[in-house]
Amino acid sequence: MSFEELYQVYFQEIYLYLKSISRSESVAEEITQETFFKALKSIHSFDGSKDIRAWLFTIAKNTYFSYYKQNKRDTNFEPEGNSIILESKLVINEEAFKIHQFIHTMEEPYKEIFSLRTFGELPFEQIGLLFNKSSGWARVTYYRAKKKIIKYMEESEDEKY
Repeated sequence: MSFEELYQVYFQEIYLYLKSISRSESVAEEITQETFFKALKSIHSFDGSKDIRAWLFTIAKNTYFSYYKQNKRDTNFEPEGNSIILESKLVINEEAFKIHQFIHTMEEPYKEIFSLRTFGELPFEQIGLLFNKSSGWARVTYYRAKKKIIKYMEESEDEKY
């Protein structure tokens, strides 16, 4: 795959990821461009042993943190604790499959709320409207679903050792 094809295939995905963690279109756009610039500069070092998508997301995440360190801004990324672990694991194929398997077994409305928010990128207000509930209800339900997934992933990590 040429770099131009790589850019066309993954640009939107990287941009949406960065927009979700930065909560800013302009910052996401800037960091996405920087991500692909860094990828172009180091594509020769990519050995193909990992998924190129995961490689790009790693560059994007690291570029995001560097950007905020340089600008001395608060990333607002840590307040939810383990959410960074969850989001970064969604990027890695092996971990993503385990998470998708668990999501498939979750009870409703947790499964649907988590999917609508994470994969559908719907705001809590719209999710609440779909269920004839408040945005606060959607937010709490999403948070609880996320906690269930994190607990499951922590337990499966413990089983490895």
